[in-house]
This record gives sequence, C-alpha cells and structure tokens, in this order.
Amino acid sequence: MTAIPSVLITGASTGIGASYAERFARRGHDLVLVARDMARMEALSARLRQETGVAIDIIQADLTQPADLAAVETRLRDDARIGILVNNAGTAIGGSFIEQSTDDVTRLVALNTTALLRLASAIAPRLAKAGEGAIVNIGSVVGLAPEFGMTVYGATKAFVLFLSQGLSLELAPKGVYVQAVLPATTRTEIWGHVGADVNTLSNVMEVDDLVDAALVGFDRRELVTIPPLPDAGQWDALQAARQAMIPNYGNQHPAERYRMVA
Repeated sequence: MTAIPSVLITGASTGIGASYAERFARRGHDLVLVARDMARMEALSARLRQETGVAIDIIQADLTQPADLAAVETRLRDDARIGILVNNAGTAIGGSFIEQSTDDVTRLVALNTTALLRLASAIAPRLAKAGEGAIVNIGSVVGLAPEFGMTVYGATKAFVLFLSQGLSLELAPKGVYVQAVLPATTRTEIWGHVGADVNTLSNVMEVDDLVDAALVGFDRRELVTIPPLPDAGQWDALQAARQAMIPNYGNQHPAERYRMVA
C-alpha cells in the first residue's frame, strides 16, 4: 500500500460522497469515484484535479446491478493502492411499509446492505493482509430509532451499524480501522427520493459540516461517529447498558419472569 492510500468512494457524484471526495483530495489522496451519474463525476473530478493535483479514476456503476457491483469489487480486490473504502451509496423510499412495493424494498436493501457488504468483503482480506487501511460505512441515526417511522430504511442502517461494529472487532487486531458514521437529517438529494422537501425540515445539517465532523471522528479513530449528538456520554451509556446484558444471555433456563405461576 502506498504511503498515502487511494480512496474509493461510492455514491460519489453528489452530497456526502462528493464532499468526502473533496476532503480526501485536499488531504492528498488519489481517488476512485463510483456512482451512476457520469457527468457529475466528470465535473467533480475535473475541478478536483485542477485544484489539488490528485489522480482520479471514475467508475460508472449502478451497485444494484450484479455486473456493475462485480466490477467495483474486482477493483477493490486487485488495486493495492486503494487503502480506504467509503461505503456511502444508499437510498430511501417514501411511504409506510404496507404502502411500499416489494420490488422497491428489494432494491433498497440491495443498495443499502448487500452492495455495502460485498464491497467491504472485497477489500477487507487485502487490508488485513497488509495490516493497515480503513473502511468507512455511512449509516444513519434512523437505525437506532424505529420511532422515526422509516422501517425498512432504518433496518438497513441498523445492519450497517452492526456490521461495522462486528467488523471492527474482527479487523482492528489486524490493523484495519472500521468506522460507522451515523448522520441525522442532512441536506442531500435523498429527501427527494421519499417525496420530502428538505427546505421544509428543521435542524438540517449541511453536507460539508457532516463530513468534516465525520473526518474528525475518523482521525480520532472513533468506532461510531454521530455528528449531531452533543453528549458522547449518551452513546457510551447505551453501549454500557447493552454490554451489561450480554452475560445474562447464556442462561440455561428461562428467566424467572417467564415461568408459569401456579
């Protein structure tokens, strides 16, 4: 791996992905940008090449399509220069669970979970062998809060968090850093996918602010970064409460509260 690794970013044509591209380019990293919108990636790449001098490759891909996904997987497996993966591509759909079509839900799960998993799987063995590198998975606070009413989207983001935590336990001893980033309401085009006008929403974080905060967490090697959360102690308390339950999962008999009362 090179001293300054290349960064592959999915969903890189706009929003969070484009902001990550700009920030990593200004840090001197060469880039591999992946998205469906070729024109936007070309415009972003031309500007960043001129402003930063980094090398930028573009892969036009729809990560819900097996052939496109396989091409990105191959690049991650074979290109030893790539030392950082930013798994950012994702989408949302509007409506309640019973209103959403099965086909739409299937595509949502394919992009938000399957593609992310396969790309992490493609790069992780090589990073572990090298003893260095990073995987950044973009989740959402919705994955912590079913109360927000985005059932399937939230489930995919809960998957991203759990996967990131599990990968960190496996890969950190091998020198690979895994970060889960959990944005809240952020000014991106995803709101148009659910039929919402982001300008009517309150407490909307700007994309650059979100990514700058996420990169502070990245530099600190945080395992979970929640940019809008003011009190990190709340996350620590949630983790402590969860871990305190673990010893009680191994009981041979049902808990007393579930036993029949004569």
